[in-house]
Amino acid sequence: MCLGIPGRVVEIVDGYAGQLALVDVEGARRRVNIGMLDEAPGRDDWVLLHMGFAVELIDRAKAREALSGLEMMGRGREQRIRRRFEVRGVVQGVGFRPFVYVTASELLLTGSVTNTGDGVLAEVEGTAGAVEEFGRRLNADAPPLAVVEDVRTSELPTRGGTGFTIERSSASDRARTLVSPDIAICRDCLEELGDPSNRRHRHPFITCTHCGPRFTIVTGLPYDRAATTMADFEMCGACRAEYEDPRDRRFHAQPIACPDCGPRLELVGGEGVSLSRDEDALRTARKLLAEGGIIAVKGLGGYHLVCDARDDAAVAELRRRKRRGGKPFAVMVPDLDVARRLVTVTADEEELLSGGRRPIVLLPRHPAGPGAGVSDAVAPGSPHLGLLLPYTPLHVLLFGIGDDDPGPDALVMTSANLSGEPIVTDDADALALLAPLVDAWLRHDRRIHVPCDDSVSRWAAGAELPLRRSRGYAPLPLALPFDVPPTLAVGADLKNTCALAEGRYAWLSQHIGDMDDLSTVGALTRTEKHLEDLTGVAPTRLVADRHPGYHSGDWARAHAGGRPVRTVQHHHAHIASVMAEHGLGADERVIGIAFDGTGHGTDGAAWGGEVLVAGYASFRRAAHLGYVPLAGGDASVLRPYRMALAHLHAAGIPWDDDLPAVRACPPAERDVLAHQFATGFGCVPTSGMGRLFDAVASLAGVRHVVAYEAEAAMELEGLARAAAAGPAAPQDGYRFGVRPGKGEEPAVADPGPVVRAVVSDVRDGVPAGLIAMRFHTAVAALATRLADLCHSRTGLSTVALGGGVFQNAVLLEATQLRLTERGFTVLRPRLLPPNDGGLALGQLMIAASD
Repeated sequence: MCLGIPGRVVEIVDGYAGQLALVDVEGARRRVNIGMLDEAPGRDDWVLLHMGFAVELIDRAKAREALSGLEMMGRGREQRIRRRFEVRGVVQGVGFRPFVYVTASELLLTGSVTNTGDGVLAEVEGTAGAVEEFGRRLNADAPPLAVVEDVRTSELPTRGGTGFTIERSSASDRARTLVSPDIAICRDCLEELGDPSNRRHRHPFITCTHCGPRFTIVTGLPYDRAATTMADFEMCGACRAEYEDPRDRRFHAQPIACPDCGPRLELVGGEGVSLSRDEDALRTARKLLAEGGIIAVKGLGGYHLVCDARDDAAVAELRRRKRRGGKPFAVMVPDLDVARRLVTVTADEEELLSGGRRPIVLLPRHPAGPGAGVSDAVAPGSPHLGLLLPYTPLHVLLFGIGDDDPGPDALVMTSANLSGEPIVTDDADALALLAPLVDAWLRHDRRIHVPCDDSVSRWAAGAELPLRRSRGYAPLPLALPFDVPPTLAVGADLKNTCALAEGRYAWLSQHIGDMDDLSTVGALTRTEKHLEDLTGVAPTRLVADRHPGYHSGDWARAHAGGRPVRTVQHHHAHIASVMAEHGLGADERVIGIAFDGTGHGTDGAAWGGEVLVAGYASFRRAAHLGYVPLAGGDASVLRPYRMALAHLHAAGIPWDDDLPAVRACPPAERDVLAHQFATGFGCVPTSGMGRLFDAVASLAGVRHVVAYEAEAAMELEGLARAAAAGPAAPQDGYRFGVRPGKGEEPAVADPGPVVRAVVSDVRDGVPAGLIAMRFHTAVAALATRLADLCHSRTGLSTVALGGGVFQNAVLLEATQLRLTERGFTVLRPRLLPPNDGGLALGQLMIAASD
C-alpha cells in the first residue's frame, strides 16, 4: 500500500539492527545497510516500515539517525534476548492482544501473543532495552478496560524469526482469569450507529473491543468466540476481515456482528406470535410504549419491564401487575439533558451516570416544573429517583435516533421478575412467566448465559458509594492485603452475593437477591459454579453468617461436601470487608462502627448499632445502642410504628393518642404489643440502628408502614437533606445518653433522651424535616463520641464505617466530617456496598485469619 508514495520505502528486515530494504516505486527490493544509505538512489523522502506497516515518513538524515540508533541498541544476534510475559487479570475481551501486537511492533520485537486459561501469554525477542520497555508498557499503557493484576516474566533462549503474530488461544489445566464486565456502548460505536454511510447504521448489536457484552455471554475460558453465546452466529466475510485485522478496532472483539450475520430483533405478542422484526420491531415497540403499553425488553443480563415513565396509568398498571408495592422504579433517559430536567445532578454524578459502567444512580428529584417530572407512581413518596442512561445500542434505538418518530423520553426500566425472584433471562421463561405482566416482548436471539441485574450507586462524601454491585462491576477482582486459602463465602440472606478467593485476589459475584425464595437459592448454586469455572478457584472450605436461620448458611452446609464450614458474626464481617477494601494488614485493628437493621449477635440478641474494636482474627464489642424489644421480627420491620412504640416503652413515655405513631397502631394490636413488651413474650432484644431510624420516622409522622426495606429511613434522609439546605437550625438539638462500661463491658448508648426530644418536638409542632436533620446530626455525633471513647481506651485512630445504615448519604457525610475533624482516619466503602451485598468479602478475610 505504500508503493504509491513518492520516494523510497525503508523497511526493517528480520529485526536486525542496521539492515533495511529499499523498495522503489516499481516494487524492486534490495538489501542495504547503514553504510550504503548515502549511495542509495532516489529522493530524500523515505517511509519507514516495520512488518509491512508504515511507521513514519522520514528524510535521509532521519533514516541515518534511526539506523544508527538501531545499531547502538544491538550489534548482532548475540545481544538479543527473549522473554515470556504471563499477564493475569481482566485481559481478555478488552483489546489486550491487539495492544500487545502494536506495542511489540513499535519496539521492533518479534514473537507472539495468545489467550490462555490464565490470561494472556506473550513471548517477545529483541534488544534488551526494547524488551524491558515492552514489559513497562504492559502495566503502564494497558487498554482502558483492562485490569492487569500480575505480570510474571521468565527468560527463554533466543529463536530468531520474523514478525510478530497473534496465535490461536490455548487452555491451561487450571483457568485463572476473568473477562471484562459488560461495558456500555462506546462513543465510536455510538457514532457509527447514527451514521447512514456506515454498514452498522442502526444495528442494535453494534460493539467493539471497547464496549458491549462480556461477562453475561461467557460460557468458558479462554475468552474466545467459541466460548461465548456468540458462537451461535457465523461471521460474515466483512466481519471476519475486521476480526482478524490487528489494526482494526474490532480485532478479536468476540461479540462482533453486523446486520448480515448477527443477532436479530423480534417483537412478540401474546402466545409467542411474532409481530415484526428488526426495524419494524423497534418502530412498533416505540409506538406501543407511547400508547401506554408495557413491554418486556431483553437486555444484556436479563429482561426489563418497560413503560412510559410519564404515563400515570401505565406506571400504576405496571406496579399492580408486578405486585411492586411502593418500591421505586428505575428510570432510563436518553441523555444528560433529559436527566437534568428530572433530577439535580453534580459533575461527579454526571460522570458516574455516563461512564462505561452506567449504573442506576440515586439522585435528588428536581424541583417540579412544567413537563419536568415523571409520574408520581414511579417512586411514590421518595425524594430521590434512580436514573440511568442507555448502555446498549438497543436502548439507544428504543428512544429513537435521526428521523425516528419520537417515543417517550423517560422509560421505567425495572428487572423483569416477580418481586423477590431472580431476573428472567431465558426466552421461553420470559414468555411463560411474564405473560401476566406485559403486552409484548422485544427480544433477540443472542443467549444470555449469566444473569446480571443493573448496578445501583450514588455519590456520597466525595466518592462513589455502591448500593448494588452487579452489571458493569462484576466480576472484577479485588486485591487482598494477604494470602487467602481457596475459600468460598456465601454472604447473607438479604442482597446476597457470594465470593471466591485464593492467594491475593477475591472475586465477588454479581447481585443474586434475597434468599427467601427457592429460585434465588437455585441462582446462588448456578452463580457459584460459574464463578468457580471462571476463576479456577476450587474452595477447600466455606464460610457463612453465624445466624442459625439464614438460608445462605443452610446452602453452605448442604453444599460443603465434607469441607469445613466456618461461621462469622455479621457485624464483624461488615467491618472486615471495609478493612480489606482499604488494604489493611493481617495484624491491624480499627474502631469499627457497624450500623444496620439487624444481625445475629453473640448473645442471641438482634444487633445493629455496634462499635467494635476489631481486627480480622477477632473483635470486641466496645459499645452498642441500648436494647429495646423487637416484637414479631419482620412484622416490626414492615410496620415502623411498632418500633416507635417499642422505643416509647423503653424510654418510659406513655402511648398517648396525640403521637402519630400511637394513632397509626390499631388499638387491638396496641394491646398485644403492651403485653409483649411487659412480659417479653415473642420479643427479642435489638440494638438495631436501622430500627431506630424506623421509629423516628414514625414518631415524626413520616412513615408508619413500609413496602420495602429502609423505605422509612430513605424518606427521613430526604427530609433531613432538604432541611439542611434551608434556613439555619440548631445542629445539636438531640443527644444520646452514654453509659461507659466497667472493665471489658461495652458502653451503652441510650436512645431514650433522643426519643424524648423527638416527642417533645412533635408536640411543639416542629416540622418533620427539622426533626430528621436533628436526628441525623445526633447519630453522627454519637458515632464520634463513641470513637473518642474507644480511642481513649485503645489508642486506635482509624475508624471503619460499615453496615446498611451508611447507605444514607446525609449520615455518612456528617459522620465522616466529624470524625475527620477529630483527627481520625476514616475508612468507608468505595468498591463494595456498605449493606449485606459487600458482606462476603469480610467473611473471606475473617476465615483466612483463623
